[in-house]
Amino acid sequence: MASSTETEKRTKRGVPEGLWVKCPGCQQTIYKKTADELLGTCPECSYHFYVSGQERIRQVLDEGTFEEWDAEIMPTDPLEFKDRKSYADRIVAEQKRTGLRDAALTGCGMIRARRVAIGVTDSAFIMGSMGSVVGERLTRLIERATEQDLPLIIISGSGGGARMHEGILSLMQMAKVSAALARYDQQGGFFISVLTNPTMGGVAASFAALGDVCFAEPKALIGFAGPRTIKATIRIELPEGFQTSEFLLEHGYVDRIVARGKLKSEIARTIDYCGK
Repeated sequence: MASSTETEKRTKRGVPEGLWVKCPGCQQTIYKKTADELLGTCPECSYHFYVSGQERIRQVLDEGTFEEWDAEIMPTDPLEFKDRKSYADRIVAEQKRTGLRDAALTGCGMIRARRVAIGVTDSAFIMGSMGSVVGERLTRLIERATEQDLPLIIISGSGGGARMHEGILSLMQMAKVSAALARYDQQGGFFISVLTNPTMGGVAASFAALGDVCFAEPKALIGFAGPRTIKATIRIELPEGFQTSEFLLEHGYVDRIVARGKLKSEIARTIDYCGK
């Protein structure tokens, strides 16, 4: 039998970190494993948590079918930009933290046995901002989809617009990707744009808004400048739910709001319906 001294020395067993998370939607504390099983959604209110670009690929494509394209394209520091740290150091830190080379992941795979070209932007990497690598990967993705006559899916999760660290080289990516989409459209391509939280800035102002069909996740923030910036600029109260996917559906900016658990089936159904 343990002595009282030994008992006092024992470390109390706490709850392991990461088992529980607080939902920003309903403020309930939920079991993280349950949320993960629901593809990163709250079991109480269906709030959609952030999921990584790699996880979105796993959720949408048939298992084991993803083939990454242009993974070798890496970011550089053409302006030798510095703020609190150099851009070169920031890139390395972001790559180590996220496991991504940059904010876009592109390739091809199968959705319910339908071959598609797919791209994902990830807000974890410098807020998903659109640098040269993001623009180049998406442009090449679209060009391959054009050559191979594939349906195109781009899932946008970018809270940043043009990446200021790359200056005009970043801004030109909006036009470059949009021009590639115009050529794809002229060849009869079919583009499904999926808008997630957040889809903002130059991404929202270019390719994310150009889908033949635009889906959005529930309660996603979608727009150019953020609502706080707009309110501070025009100094008037904004409408209820301004820049949410529900507000934009009501005003014709998106075609349908699709919960994450239904997205794969909805994409497959839409591809079949449109004869692609």
